[in-house]
Amino acid sequence: MPWNKNDYPQSMKNLDERVRNKAIEIANALLDEGYEEGKAIAIATSKAEEWDENHPK
Repeated sequence: MPWNKNDYPQSMKNLDERVRNKAIEIANALLDEGYEEGKAIAIATSKAEEWDENHPK
């Protein structure tokens, strides 16, 4: 199930909005590639946090 800015996994609720939006984007791409939801969420959260560190506001 693809997520969006208003409907996303509970585990992403405490992320900064900018990081959360990137995580949603990454997670949706991973789902399209066939990853399971749990794995996609974990990878997307990690990658979004890494992206945020490398792309200051």
